[in-house]
Amino acid sequence: MSTPSAGAARHHPIARVTHWVSAVAVLVMAASGLRIFNAYPAFAPKGLPAFAWWPWEGTPVPAWLTLGGWLGGARHWHFAMMWVLVLNALVYLVHLYHRGRWRTLVPRVNAWRDAIEMARYYLYLRRDHPVQGKHNALQQVAYTSMLLCGAVLVLSGLAIWKPVTLGWLTRLLGGYALARWWHFSAMLALGLLVVVHVVMVLSVDPYALRAMTTGKYDAERWSPEARNARPFSRWFPRKVT
Repeated sequence: MSTPSAGAARHHPIARVTHWVSAVAVLVMAASGLRIFNAYPAFAPKGLPAFAWWPWEGTPVPAWLTLGGWLGGARHWHFAMMWVLVLNALVYLVHLYHRGRWRTLVPRVNAWRDAIEMARYYLYLRRDHPVQGKHNALQQVAYTSMLLCGAVLVLSGLAIWKPVTLGWLTRLLGGYALARWWHFSAMLALGLLVVVHVVMVLSVDPYALRAMTTGKYDAERWSPEARNARPFSRWFPRKVT
């Protein structure tokens, strides 16, 4: 698979804009959602035994992680960002399909083999960086998982928001209490994936920040494959003779 040369745009402007809009929207939605959760920090309905799948029933989230100040304010932020995130995601997905970029994100059938080799390399069990295209197999699994978490968040959020109008969806997710749990769990999973993504970008491929800002990326000098880079090692560009 070909890689962008010096001066070539690695990411389309639509991909760059939607990436940063998503970053802000997800952060605001997560913080405001945690404030909404704190209004009733449990999943079991009142009067029923504690929810078996959540060991911290009744324990609120630290206030410094929340946004909105109060339940009403948090709901305003949450629903405002919901529309921003959904519209932004639709633009991004149409862009992926229209330009065929989804092929660089979705893992292939045998991607698990490449993912194992990538993990072995990061664990110093393999000497040379595996051959990759725009994204390695672990990145493809992570990015696809983010999209799946987003889908679960949207569906469970609708089930919580309109439990009567969309009663069929709420029942499909196991009822209102379980729909809240699915929503919260998907948010935690997405948050974990985002944290891992940020750490890996900063520790393995900091040049990706420029690519996601200006679009420029010199794959022959900057890519992890060219630098044979692992986390926190070989940050400097490869010397091209």
